[in-house]
Amino acid sequence: MSGSTITISNASGNVDFTGSTGALLTSLGLSTSSNYVAGVPGSVKSVDALVAAINSSSSLTGKVSASNDGGKLRIQNLSTADLTVTGASNTTSAIDGSASTDTIKGNDVRKSLVTQYNDLKDQLDKFADDASFNGINLLRGDNLKITFNETATSTISIQAKTTAGAATAIDSAYLGISTLANSSVDSDTNIDSLTANLGTALNSVRSQSSTFGSSLSIVQNRQDFTKAMINTLQTGADNLTLADTNEEAANMLALQTRQQLSQTALSLASQADQAVLRLF
Repeated sequence: MSGSTITISNASGNVDFTGSTGALLTSLGLSTSSNYVAGVPGSVKSVDALVAAINSSSSLTGKVSASNDGGKLRIQNLSTADLTVTGASNTTSAIDGSASTDTIKGNDVRKSLVTQYNDLKDQLDKFADDASFNGINLLRGDNLKITFNETATSTISIQAKTTAGAATAIDSAYLGISTLANSSVDSDTNIDSLTANLGTALNSVRSQSSTFGSSLSIVQNRQDFTKAMINTLQTGADNLTLADTNEEAANMLALQTRQQLSQTALSLASQADQAVLRLF
């Protein structure tokens, strides 16, 4: 026996029942009448036939899997719980038909996957709780209201919502991700169902991400518009208040020169008029 499998040795390619009770078949839920000759010590059954009987049993589907391992019956435990097989020796791995038992350990790979799944589920909730900024956490269902003008007539509210429009937190409960037990992955059917649930959860996250992205685009457009308006007003204010001192000094000197020339011209004109009057 190794890990989650048990291999029953028989080099002849047959499973030799040395007992008369068919305890192994009974423990697996198989009919002794079709797979074992009751009351006949040493009766022989083909390994391939027994493999087919185990794998075709509806009561064993998703629990155990049998195979022919070089003429040996190999039984693999698919579930996470230990499986006790009656009628097989735990020392020789031979079928003795007695009340002795051998244990096939639970599937450690699936147990490990359950642990990883639950750890990721916990990290998802912690991430949602820690995703806050300035006291606002959109993943926790908080409402972020942004005002675009001074009169508060242009605003936008950003909040995670359900398809019905109710505020919600984006956590494992909303996404339908619950804590798993080891038995939750015992069957392939359950695993397929869990995979489908995770697909639905991913679609929900993508939908919320798209909604947040649309709101972000609106805010960025308004931000770019506001920045452009600020730059325009700032340029206009600078043109009104800021000046080149050299240029303005030259303009002032020119104006002063013009004023002095005007005053001189007026003085000369006045003197000319007085000279004419002296002739009379």
